[in-house]
Amino acid sequence: MTKNSLNHIAIIMDGNGRWAESRSHARVWGHIRGSRVVSNIIEEADALGAKALTLYTFSTENWSRPVTEVTVLFKLLRKFLLIERKRVLQNNIQFKVMGDTSKLPEVTKQLISQLEVESADNTGLKLTFAFGYGGRDEIVKATNNFIKENPGKEITEELLESYLLLPELGNVDLMIRTGGDQRISNFLLWQSAYAELFFTETRWPDFTRSEFRKICESVSCRERRFGNICPSSLESSKSKAKENREIITNF
Repeated sequence: MTKNSLNHIAIIMDGNGRWAESRSHARVWGHIRGSRVVSNIIEEADALGAKALTLYTFSTENWSRPVTEVTVLFKLLRKFLLIERKRVLQNNIQFKVMGDTSKLPEVTKQLISQLEVESADNTGLKLTFAFGYGGRDEIVKATNNFIKENPGKEITEELLESYLLLPELGNVDLMIRTGGDQRISNFLLWQSAYAELFFTETRWPDFTRSEFRKICESVSCRERRFGNICPSSLESSKSKAKENREIITNF
């Protein structure tokens, strides 16, 4: 069976709070434990040959969460930037953040900017953190920016795509959500139009490299038709069409 290339993988890292609560811990403990999983999954995506990995780290809706939980998420992002900077650069990874980072502490914004600049010329895995991000918000802003720059001009799919936050990432091939919920929660709505979806009951702190690899291997064997019919069905349809023409001619 021919395997499909999973060039762009997106992950909704869900279930941290519920993981902690099931162990009678505060929700923030789940985020802390979950943060330890991130580096392993990044390494595995790189080993699998993915060209891009986008992680949903903080959505526009997450601002409504308790202040203590939001503060911990901010600190975990800063910790990642400090601890993983060397590994990102050594592994030729290009790092970027997409979304609204205006409410982050200045020191964290500086760390983001520094790593983005330092890794800009790296040619390996494109690692993106979606932080303060919402899919609808991205599409609305892209449309408004196009209208401002091109008054009276009709927009096309290709033009809209060029106004998205990081158009170079391309379309999502596989979207994974951990934690059991089966929805994409406003994540990369445009880019995931034809993405393969995989929902696992495993909560993010328990998500392993092994499970990630198994999911990728399983999904890479799926038949992706993008609205068309599979080649075997096409050949069968051609054969039947020919047979039908012969019947009509000889009738």
